[in-house]
Amino acid sequence: MVFSSLLFLFFFLPVVLILYYCSPRRMRNCILFLTSLVFYAWGEPVYIIIMLFSTVADYFFGLQLDKPKKTPFQRKLIVTLSLIVNLLVLFYFKYANFLIENINAFLGTTIPMTDLPLPIGISFYTFQSMSYIIDVYRGEARAQRNWIDFGTYISLFPQLVAGPIVRYNTIAEQLHHRKENSKMFAQGVRRFIIGLAKKVLLANNIGMLWDTISSSNINSMPMLMAWLGIIAFAFQIYFDFSGYSDMAIGLGLMFGFRFNENFNKPYVAQSITDFWRRWHISLGTWFREYVYIPLGGNRQGLMKQIRNILIVWMLTGLWHGASWNFLLWGLYFGVILIFEKWWGLKLLGALPRWVRHVYALVLILFGWVLFAFEDLSSMIEYLKAMVGFNHQSLWDSTTIYLLYTNAVLLIILLIASLPKKHKVVTEQMTFGQVAWYGFLYVLSISYLVDATFNPFLYFRF
Repeated sequence: MVFSSLLFLFFFLPVVLILYYCSPRRMRNCILFLTSLVFYAWGEPVYIIIMLFSTVADYFFGLQLDKPKKTPFQRKLIVTLSLIVNLLVLFYFKYANFLIENINAFLGTTIPMTDLPLPIGISFYTFQSMSYIIDVYRGEARAQRNWIDFGTYISLFPQLVAGPIVRYNTIAEQLHHRKENSKMFAQGVRRFIIGLAKKVLLANNIGMLWDTISSSNINSMPMLMAWLGIIAFAFQIYFDFSGYSDMAIGLGLMFGFRFNENFNKPYVAQSITDFWRRWHISLGTWFREYVYIPLGGNRQGLMKQIRNILIVWMLTGLWHGASWNFLLWGLYFGVILIFEKWWGLKLLGALPRWVRHVYALVLILFGWVLFAFEDLSSMIEYLKAMVGFNHQSLWDSTTIYLLYTNAVLLIILLIASLPKKHKVVTEQMTFGQVAWYGFLYVLSISYLVDATFNPFLYFRF
Protein backbone atom coordinates (compact mmCIF):
# COMPACT_ATOMS: atom_id res chain seq x y z
CA MET A 1 0.00 0.00 0.00
CA VAL A 2 1.32 3.44 -0.92
CA PHE A 3 0.09 6.85 0.18
CA SER A 4 -0.76 7.84 -3.39
CA SER A 5 -3.48 5.20 -3.75
CA LEU A 6 -7.24 5.43 -3.46
CA LEU A 7 -7.24 2.55 -0.99
CA PHE A 8 -5.02 4.48 1.40
CA LEU A 9 -6.73 7.85 0.93
CA PHE A 10 -10.35 6.73 1.21
CA PHE A 11 -10.18 3.67 3.44
CA PHE A 12 -7.01 3.09 5.45
CA LEU A 13 -6.19 6.64 6.54
CA PRO A 14 -9.77 7.66 7.53
CA VAL A 15 -10.22 4.44 9.54
CA VAL A 16 -6.90 4.91 11.35
CA LEU A 17 -7.65 8.55 12.18
CA ILE A 18 -11.07 7.66 13.58
CA LEU A 19 -9.68 4.81 15.69
CA TYR A 20 -6.78 6.97 16.88
CA TYR A 21 -8.76 10.02 17.99
CA CYS A 22 -11.62 7.99 19.46
CA SER A 23 -9.19 6.04 21.67
CA PRO A 24 -7.92 7.07 25.11
CA ARG A 25 -4.49 8.71 24.98
CA ARG A 26 -2.81 5.75 26.66
CA MET A 27 -4.04 3.47 23.85
CA ARG A 28 -2.96 5.60 20.91
CA ASN A 29 0.49 4.10 20.49
CA CYS A 30 -1.10 0.67 20.47
CA ILE A 31 -3.53 1.80 17.75
CA LEU A 32 -0.65 3.15 15.68
CA PHE A 33 1.40 -0.02 16.18
CA LEU A 34 -1.41 -2.38 15.16
CA THR A 35 -2.54 -0.30 12.19
CA SER A 36 1.07 0.07 11.06
CA LEU A 37 1.39 -3.71 11.04
CA VAL A 38 -1.76 -3.91 8.91
CA PHE A 39 -0.33 -1.26 6.57
CA TYR A 40 2.92 -3.20 6.16
CA ALA A 41 1.26 -6.60 5.84
CA TRP A 42 -1.20 -5.42 3.19
CA GLY A 43 1.16 -6.09 0.30
CA GLU A 44 3.52 -8.77 1.70
CA PRO A 45 2.02 -10.41 4.82
CA VAL A 46 4.85 -12.92 5.27
CA TYR A 47 7.49 -10.21 5.66
CA ILE A 48 5.83 -8.78 8.73
CA ILE A 49 7.63 -11.63 10.53
CA ILE A 50 11.00 -10.14 9.53
CA MET A 51 10.10 -6.71 10.86
CA LEU A 52 8.70 -8.15 14.09
CA PHE A 53 11.83 -10.25 14.53
CA SER A 54 14.04 -7.16 14.22
CA THR A 55 11.76 -5.26 16.60
CA VAL A 56 11.77 -7.95 19.28
CA ALA A 57 15.51 -8.57 18.98
CA ASP A 58 16.47 -4.90 19.34
CA TYR A 59 13.95 -4.37 22.13
CA PHE A 60 15.69 -7.16 24.05
CA PHE A 61 19.20 -5.87 23.21
CA GLY A 62 18.22 -2.37 24.33
CA LEU A 63 17.04 -3.62 27.71
CA GLN A 64 20.29 -5.51 28.20
CA LEU A 65 22.35 -2.44 27.33
CA ASP A 66 20.46 -0.36 29.88
CA LYS A 67 21.26 -2.63 32.80
CA PRO A 68 23.62 -0.75 35.16
CA LYS A 69 25.78 -3.75 36.11
CA LYS A 70 26.91 -4.49 32.55
CA THR A 71 30.68 -4.14 32.05
CA PRO A 72 32.06 -2.14 29.08
CA PHE A 73 33.03 -5.43 27.40
CA GLN A 74 29.53 -6.86 27.87
CA ARG A 75 27.94 -3.69 26.46
CA LYS A 76 30.23 -3.80 23.41
CA LEU A 77 29.32 -7.45 22.93
CA ILE A 78 25.59 -6.68 23.08
CA VAL A 79 25.73 -3.79 20.61
CA THR A 80 27.95 -5.83 18.27
CA LEU A 81 25.56 -8.77 18.39
CA SER A 82 22.62 -6.48 17.66
CA LEU A 83 24.35 -4.91 14.66
CA ILE A 84 25.31 -8.35 13.33
CA VAL A 85 21.72 -9.57 13.57
CA ASN A 86 20.34 -6.48 11.83
CA LEU A 87 22.96 -6.46 9.09
CA LEU A 88 22.64 -10.21 8.45
CA VAL A 89 18.89 -9.86 7.91
CA LEU A 90 19.43 -6.88 5.62
CA PHE A 91 22.25 -8.63 3.74
CA TYR A 92 20.32 -11.85 3.21
CA PHE A 93 17.25 -10.23 1.74
CA LYS A 94 18.91 -7.36 -0.12
CA TYR A 95 22.41 -8.45 -1.10
CA ALA A 96 22.59 -12.25 -1.11
CA ASN A 97 21.47 -12.60 -4.73
CA PHE A 98 23.93 -9.90 -5.82
CA LEU A 99 26.78 -11.78 -4.13
CA ILE A 100 25.68 -15.15 -5.53
CA GLU A 101 25.30 -13.74 -9.04
CA ASN A 102 28.82 -12.32 -9.00
CA ILE A 103 30.35 -15.46 -7.49
CA ASN A 104 28.70 -17.53 -10.22
CA ALA A 105 29.93 -15.14 -12.91
CA PHE A 106 33.49 -15.04 -11.54
CA LEU A 107 33.98 -18.69 -10.61
CA GLY A 108 31.62 -20.33 -13.09
CA THR A 109 29.61 -21.93 -10.28
CA THR A 110 25.86 -22.55 -10.30
CA ILE A 111 24.86 -21.55 -6.78
CA PRO A 112 21.06 -21.11 -6.80
CA MET A 113 19.56 -17.71 -6.09
CA THR A 114 17.44 -17.12 -2.99
CA ASP A 115 14.48 -16.18 -5.22
CA LEU A 116 12.99 -13.97 -2.50
CA PRO A 117 11.47 -10.53 -3.16
CA LEU A 118 12.91 -7.61 -1.23
CA PRO A 119 10.86 -6.75 1.88
CA ILE A 120 9.41 -3.26 1.50
CA GLY A 121 11.27 -0.55 3.41
CA ILE A 122 13.78 -2.96 4.97
CA SER A 123 16.65 -0.48 4.59
CA PHE A 124 14.69 2.26 6.36
CA TYR A 125 13.46 0.33 9.39
CA THR A 126 16.75 -1.56 9.78
CA PHE A 127 18.68 1.73 9.96
CA GLN A 128 16.17 3.11 12.47
CA SER A 129 16.50 0.02 14.63
CA MET A 130 20.30 0.21 14.56
CA SER A 131 20.22 3.92 15.45
CA TYR A 132 18.20 3.03 18.55
CA ILE A 133 20.72 0.46 19.75
CA ILE A 134 23.68 2.75 19.08
CA ASP A 135 22.01 5.70 20.82
CA VAL A 136 21.31 3.55 23.90
CA TYR A 137 24.89 2.22 23.86
CA ARG A 138 26.29 5.76 23.67
CA GLY A 139 24.05 6.92 26.50
CA GLU A 140 22.23 9.38 24.21
CA ALA A 141 18.89 7.67 24.90
CA ARG A 142 17.37 5.43 27.54
CA ALA A 143 16.15 1.99 26.55
CA GLN A 144 12.45 1.83 25.76
CA ARG A 145 10.83 -0.51 28.30
CA ASN A 146 7.38 -0.57 26.74
CA TRP A 147 7.42 -3.01 23.83
CA ILE A 148 4.35 -1.46 22.21
CA ASP A 149 5.98 1.98 22.24
CA PHE A 150 9.18 0.59 20.76
CA GLY A 151 7.21 -1.30 18.11
CA THR A 152 5.41 1.95 17.28
CA TYR A 153 8.76 3.67 16.68
CA ILE A 154 10.02 0.93 14.35
CA SER A 155 6.80 0.31 12.41
CA LEU A 156 5.20 3.78 12.35
CA PHE A 157 3.47 3.67 8.97
CA PRO A 158 3.92 7.35 7.96
CA GLN A 159 7.67 6.83 7.51
CA LEU A 160 7.95 3.05 7.42
CA VAL A 161 8.58 2.37 3.74
CA ALA A 162 10.33 5.52 2.53
CA GLY A 163 11.54 7.54 5.47
CA PRO A 164 12.65 10.01 6.49
CA ILE A 165 14.93 7.88 8.66
CA VAL A 166 13.97 8.93 12.19
CA ARG A 167 16.64 8.56 14.86
CA TYR A 168 15.28 7.30 18.15
CA ASN A 169 16.66 10.10 20.30
CA THR A 170 14.76 12.66 18.20
CA ILE A 171 11.40 10.97 18.72
CA ALA A 172 11.68 9.26 22.14
CA GLU A 173 9.99 12.13 23.98
CA GLN A 174 7.22 12.34 21.38
CA LEU A 175 6.34 8.68 21.85
CA HIS A 176 5.10 9.48 25.35
CA HIS A 177 4.32 13.17 25.58
CA ARG A 178 3.18 14.43 22.20
CA LYS A 179 0.28 16.85 22.14
CA GLU A 180 -2.03 16.52 19.17
CA ASN A 181 -3.96 19.67 18.34
CA SER A 182 -5.99 21.19 15.54
CA LYS A 183 -3.16 23.47 14.40
CA MET A 184 -0.75 20.55 13.92
CA PHE A 185 -3.46 18.51 12.23
CA ALA A 186 -4.20 21.33 9.78
CA GLN A 187 -0.48 21.74 9.06
CA GLY A 188 -0.27 18.01 8.47
CA VAL A 189 -3.18 18.03 6.02
CA ARG A 190 -1.63 20.89 4.05
CA ARG A 191 1.78 19.18 3.97
CA PHE A 192 0.23 15.87 2.93
CA ILE A 193 -1.69 17.48 0.05
CA ILE A 194 1.47 19.22 -1.17
CA GLY A 195 3.31 15.89 -1.15
CA LEU A 196 0.44 14.10 -2.88
CA ALA A 197 0.34 16.74 -5.62
CA LYS A 198 4.12 16.56 -6.10
CA LYS A 199 3.93 12.79 -6.46
CA VAL A 200 0.80 12.42 -8.58
CA LEU A 201 0.70 15.61 -10.65
CA LEU A 202 4.41 16.24 -11.16
CA ALA A 203 6.50 13.09 -10.65
CA ASN A 204 4.11 10.71 -12.38
CA ASN A 205 3.62 12.93 -15.41
CA ILE A 206 7.29 13.71 -16.01
CA GLY A 207 8.05 10.05 -15.31
CA MET A 208 6.12 9.10 -18.44
CA LEU A 209 8.49 11.25 -20.49
CA TRP A 210 11.49 9.48 -18.94
CA ASP A 211 9.92 6.09 -19.62
CA THR A 212 9.36 7.03 -23.27
CA ILE A 213 12.94 8.21 -23.78
CA SER A 214 14.72 5.51 -21.76
CA SER A 215 12.82 2.74 -23.57
CA SER A 216 13.79 4.05 -27.02
CA ASN A 217 16.90 2.99 -28.95
CA ILE A 218 19.79 4.54 -27.03
CA ASN A 219 22.31 3.80 -29.79
CA SER A 220 20.49 6.15 -32.18
CA MET A 221 19.42 8.72 -29.60
CA PRO A 222 20.13 12.37 -30.41
CA MET A 223 22.14 14.32 -27.86
CA LEU A 224 19.32 16.71 -26.94
CA MET A 225 16.90 13.82 -26.37
CA ALA A 226 19.38 12.19 -23.97
CA TRP A 227 19.63 15.40 -21.95
CA LEU A 228 15.86 15.86 -22.01
CA GLY A 229 15.43 12.30 -20.72
CA ILE A 230 17.82 12.57 -17.79
CA ILE A 231 16.39 15.98 -16.84
CA ALA A 232 12.98 14.29 -16.77
CA PHE A 233 14.37 11.52 -14.55
CA ALA A 234 15.97 14.10 -12.22
CA PHE A 235 12.62 15.83 -11.79
CA GLN A 236 10.77 12.52 -11.40
CA ILE A 237 12.99 11.11 -8.65
CA TYR A 238 13.03 14.42 -6.77
CA PHE A 239 9.29 15.05 -6.79
CA ASP A 240 8.56 11.35 -6.26
CA PHE A 241 10.77 10.98 -3.19
CA SER A 242 10.37 14.47 -1.72
CA GLY A 243 6.61 14.22 -2.31
CA TYR A 244 6.52 10.96 -0.36
CA SER A 245 8.61 12.58 2.40
CA ASP A 246 6.18 15.51 2.51
CA MET A 247 3.28 13.09 2.87
CA ALA A 248 5.13 11.25 5.66
CA ILE A 249 5.86 14.49 7.52
CA GLY A 250 2.25 15.58 7.06
CA LEU A 251 0.91 12.28 8.39
CA GLY A 252 3.26 12.54 11.35
CA LEU A 253 1.82 15.97 12.20
CA MET A 254 -1.72 14.56 12.01
CA PHE A 255 -0.75 12.08 14.75
CA GLY A 256 1.24 14.56 16.83
CA PHE A 257 4.77 13.70 15.61
CA ARG A 258 7.32 16.14 14.21
CA PHE A 259 9.75 14.47 11.80
CA ASN A 260 12.88 16.20 10.52
CA GLU A 261 12.96 17.57 6.99
CA ASN A 262 14.42 15.29 4.33
CA PHE A 263 14.87 17.69 1.39
CA ASN A 264 15.81 21.35 1.04
CA LYS A 265 15.53 22.41 -2.63
CA PRO A 266 18.54 20.31 -3.75
CA TYR A 267 18.56 21.50 -7.35
CA VAL A 268 19.53 25.04 -6.34
CA ALA A 269 22.84 23.66 -5.02
CA GLN A 270 26.08 25.35 -6.14
CA SER A 271 28.33 22.38 -5.45
CA ILE A 272 27.98 18.65 -4.89
CA THR A 273 28.77 19.24 -1.22
CA ASP A 274 25.83 21.64 -1.10
CA PHE A 275 23.62 19.16 -2.98
CA TRP A 276 24.20 16.40 -0.43
CA ARG A 277 23.35 18.73 2.41
CA ARG A 278 19.97 19.18 0.75
CA TRP A 279 19.15 15.72 -0.67
CA HIS A 280 17.88 12.84 1.50
CA ILE A 281 19.11 14.66 4.58
CA SER A 282 18.16 11.89 7.03
CA LEU A 283 20.31 9.30 5.20
CA GLY A 284 23.32 11.62 5.05
CA THR A 285 22.91 12.39 8.75
CA TRP A 286 22.70 8.69 9.59
CA PHE A 287 25.91 7.81 7.75
CA ARG A 288 27.74 10.80 9.25
CA GLU A 289 26.69 9.98 12.83
CA TYR A 290 27.00 6.20 12.73
CA VAL A 291 29.72 5.49 10.15
CA TYR A 292 31.88 8.50 9.23
CA ILE A 293 32.48 9.87 12.73
CA PRO A 294 33.02 6.42 14.37
CA LEU A 295 35.58 5.63 11.63
CA GLY A 296 37.50 8.70 12.73
CA GLY A 297 35.96 11.36 10.51
CA ASN A 298 38.59 13.99 9.71
CA ARG A 299 40.54 13.54 12.94
CA GLN A 300 43.21 11.06 11.80
CA GLY A 301 44.96 12.68 8.86
CA LEU A 302 44.28 13.18 5.16
CA MET A 303 44.57 9.59 3.90
CA LYS A 304 42.27 8.15 6.55
CA GLN A 305 39.74 10.90 5.94
CA ILE A 306 39.73 10.03 2.23
CA ARG A 307 39.31 6.38 3.19
CA ASN A 308 36.39 7.24 5.48
CA ILE A 309 34.64 9.31 2.81
CA LEU A 310 35.00 6.54 0.22
CA ILE A 311 33.68 3.91 2.65
CA VAL A 312 30.66 6.08 3.47
CA TRP A 313 29.85 6.67 -0.18
CA MET A 314 30.34 3.03 -1.17
CA LEU A 315 27.85 2.14 1.56
CA THR A 316 25.53 4.98 0.49
CA GLY A 317 25.49 3.59 -3.03
CA LEU A 318 24.90 0.01 -1.90
CA TRP A 319 22.17 1.16 0.50
CA HIS A 320 20.17 2.18 -2.56
CA GLY A 321 20.42 -1.20 -4.21
CA ALA A 322 22.38 -4.41 -4.75
CA SER A 323 23.83 -3.57 -8.14
CA TRP A 324 27.15 -2.35 -9.54
CA ASN A 325 25.60 0.85 -10.86
CA PHE A 326 24.65 1.94 -7.33
CA LEU A 327 28.20 1.26 -6.13
CA LEU A 328 29.56 3.32 -9.04
CA TRP A 329 27.04 6.06 -8.26
CA GLY A 330 28.19 6.23 -4.64
CA LEU A 331 31.90 6.25 -5.55
CA TYR A 332 31.26 8.89 -8.23
CA PHE A 333 29.90 11.31 -5.67
CA GLY A 334 32.49 10.27 -3.09
CA VAL A 335 35.36 11.18 -5.43
CA ILE A 336 33.75 14.53 -6.33
CA LEU A 337 33.22 15.33 -2.64
CA ILE A 338 36.88 14.55 -1.89
CA PHE A 339 37.93 16.87 -4.74
CA GLU A 340 35.65 19.64 -3.48
CA LYS A 341 36.78 19.28 0.11
CA TRP A 342 40.43 19.93 -0.62
CA TRP A 343 40.50 22.01 -3.79
CA GLY A 344 37.14 22.33 -5.53
CA LEU A 345 35.23 24.55 -3.13
CA LYS A 346 38.03 27.12 -3.13
CA LEU A 347 38.06 27.16 -6.93
CA LEU A 348 34.26 27.35 -7.10
CA GLY A 349 34.21 30.24 -4.65
CA ALA A 350 36.03 32.42 -7.18
CA LEU A 351 33.46 31.70 -9.92
CA PRO A 352 30.15 33.48 -10.58
CA ARG A 353 27.09 32.02 -8.91
CA TRP A 354 25.50 30.83 -12.15
CA VAL A 355 28.69 28.96 -13.13
CA ARG A 356 28.72 27.14 -9.79
CA HIS A 357 25.08 26.24 -10.28
CA VAL A 358 25.64 24.88 -13.80
CA TYR A 359 28.66 22.90 -12.57
CA ALA A 360 26.58 21.23 -9.84
CA LEU A 361 23.60 20.48 -12.10
CA VAL A 362 25.71 18.90 -14.84
CA LEU A 363 27.47 16.60 -12.35
CA ILE A 364 24.15 15.73 -10.70
CA LEU A 365 22.59 14.81 -14.05
CA PHE A 366 25.53 12.58 -15.01
CA GLY A 367 25.17 10.97 -11.59
CA TRP A 368 21.50 10.23 -12.23
CA VAL A 369 22.49 8.28 -15.34
CA LEU A 370 24.58 5.98 -13.13
CA PHE A 371 21.62 5.64 -10.78
CA ALA A 372 18.97 5.01 -13.43
CA PHE A 373 20.60 2.20 -15.43
CA GLU A 374 21.39 -1.07 -13.68
CA ASP A 375 22.61 -2.46 -17.02
CA LEU A 376 26.13 -1.07 -17.38
CA SER A 377 26.21 -1.28 -21.18
CA SER A 378 23.00 0.78 -21.42
CA MET A 379 24.47 3.25 -18.94
CA ILE A 380 27.59 3.71 -21.06
CA GLU A 381 25.57 4.12 -24.26
CA TYR A 382 23.37 6.73 -22.62
CA LEU A 383 26.41 8.67 -21.38
CA LYS A 384 27.84 8.53 -24.90
CA ALA A 385 24.58 9.92 -26.26
CA MET A 386 24.71 12.81 -23.77
CA VAL A 387 28.18 13.87 -24.87
CA GLY A 388 27.56 13.21 -28.58
CA PHE A 389 29.83 10.19 -28.95
CA ASN A 390 27.18 8.04 -30.65
CA HIS A 391 27.59 10.02 -33.88
CA GLN A 392 23.92 10.97 -34.07
CA SER A 393 22.32 14.32 -34.81
CA LEU A 394 21.91 16.96 -32.13
CA TRP A 395 18.12 16.50 -32.24
CA ASP A 396 15.39 15.04 -34.43
CA SER A 397 11.67 15.52 -34.96
CA THR A 398 10.80 13.21 -32.05
CA THR A 399 12.96 15.30 -29.72
CA ILE A 400 11.23 18.50 -30.77
CA TYR A 401 7.81 16.86 -30.34
CA LEU A 402 8.63 15.60 -26.84
CA LEU A 403 10.07 18.96 -25.83
CA TYR A 404 7.08 20.85 -27.24
CA THR A 405 4.44 18.62 -25.64
CA ASN A 406 6.14 18.70 -22.23
CA ALA A 407 7.28 22.34 -22.21
CA VAL A 408 4.58 23.59 -19.82
CA LEU A 409 5.18 20.70 -17.41
CA LEU A 410 8.95 21.30 -17.47
CA ILE A 411 8.42 24.99 -16.65
CA ILE A 412 6.14 24.07 -13.73
CA LEU A 413 8.71 21.57 -12.46
CA LEU A 414 11.47 24.17 -12.70
CA ILE A 415 9.45 26.73 -10.75
CA ALA A 416 8.46 24.13 -8.14
CA SER A 417 12.15 23.27 -7.63
CA LEU A 418 13.08 26.83 -6.70
CA PRO A 419 12.99 28.30 -3.18
CA LYS A 420 9.87 30.18 -2.21
CA LYS A 421 9.72 33.44 -0.32
CA HIS A 422 9.01 32.76 3.34
CA LYS A 423 5.53 33.73 4.42
CA VAL A 424 4.12 33.95 7.90
CA VAL A 425 2.07 30.80 8.43
CA THR A 426 -1.10 31.52 10.37
CA GLU A 427 -3.31 28.98 12.06
CA GLN A 428 -6.36 30.32 10.28
CA MET A 429 -6.25 29.72 6.53
CA THR A 430 -7.84 32.15 4.11
CA PHE A 431 -10.62 31.09 1.78
CA GLY A 432 -8.17 31.27 -1.13
CA GLN A 433 -5.75 28.91 0.63
CA VAL A 434 -8.51 26.43 1.42
CA ALA A 435 -9.66 26.57 -2.20
CA TRP A 436 -6.11 26.05 -3.48
CA TYR A 437 -5.40 23.00 -1.32
CA GLY A 438 -8.84 21.62 -2.12
CA PHE A 439 -8.15 22.06 -5.83
CA LEU A 440 -4.79 20.26 -5.57
CA TYR A 441 -6.39 17.38 -3.67
CA VAL A 442 -9.31 16.96 -6.07
CA LEU A 443 -7.02 17.19 -9.09
CA SER A 444 -4.66 14.58 -7.61
CA ILE A 445 -7.56 12.23 -6.90
CA SER A 446 -8.84 12.74 -10.45
CA TYR A 447 -5.46 11.65 -11.81
CA LEU A 448 -5.39 8.61 -9.51
CA VAL A 449 -8.85 7.46 -10.64
CA ASP A 450 -7.58 7.01 -14.20
CA ALA A 451 -3.97 6.25 -13.27
CA THR A 452 -2.16 3.60 -15.26
CA PHE A 453 1.28 4.97 -14.26
CA ASN A 454 1.84 5.39 -10.53
CA PRO A 455 5.30 4.04 -9.66
CA PHE A 456 7.21 4.83 -6.48
CA LEU A 457 10.95 4.82 -7.20
CA TYR A 458 12.18 4.45 -3.60
CA PHE A 459 9.82 1.55 -2.82
CA ARG A 460 12.60 -0.96 -3.56
CA PHE A 461 15.01 0.56 -1.02
